[in-house]
Amino acid sequence: MTLLITVFAALFVTYKWYVRKDDTLQLGSLALMFWGASIMWFVDAIFEFAELEAEYFAPAGADMLNDAFLGLCVVALGLIIWIVRLLISDPKGTL
Repeated sequence: MTLLITVFAALFVTYKWYVRKDDTLQLGSLALMFWGASIMWFVDAIFEFAELEAEYFAPAGADMLNDAFLGLCVVALGLIIWIVRLLISDPKGTL
């Protein structure tokens, strides 16, 4: 679940970065953060599959809920880091 949530966030931000002509919002750095998290969760999924094998595809409901919550927390943390970075760099010079 964490992998799916971070991949969807990475795809969405990458699409927004690609469509937007100027980079005043620094969406490229946000996309890189989400793609990095996606790669991390993908490697984790590979090792977890190697350990659990067939049981990997039948997780318990509580485990799925915990993974979904963790994925949302990772996306929220990435957004917080991006907002702080955006406020520090102040691309429009408003602060």
